[in-house]
Amino acid sequence: MKVAAQDIVLGPIITENSMQGIQMKKYTFKVAKNATKISIAAAVEELFGVEVEKVNTISVRGQFRRQGATGGYTAAYKKAIVTLTEKSKGIEFFESMT
Repeated sequence: MKVAAQDIVLGPIITENSMQGIQMKKYTFKVAKNATKISIAAAVEELFGVEVEKVNTISVRGQFRRQGATGGYTAAYKKAIVTLTEKSKGIEFFESMT
C-alpha cells in the first residue's frame, strides 16, 4: 500500500542544533514511526524537489513529566536527519529561517 509523502514527513524540527546543520545541507524532520529510510528519502525528494544523499533516523523515547502528584510520559516519536547531495539546492523553508 502506497503512503502519501505528507503522511511520512510530519514536520520540521527547529532547534539550535538542527539549524547549525543547514550549512552542511542536513535537515531534521519529525517522521512517522513506521517509516523506513528509503521511504523517508523518497518523501523528501517528492515534497521539496531535492536530491537526498543519506538518511539517519533516531527513535526518541517519551520523557517522564510530572504535573503535581501525578506523572506520565510525553509522546515518543521518530526523527530523521536528511543529508542532501552537494549539487542539490537547499530546502527553502529552512533557508528563510537563517
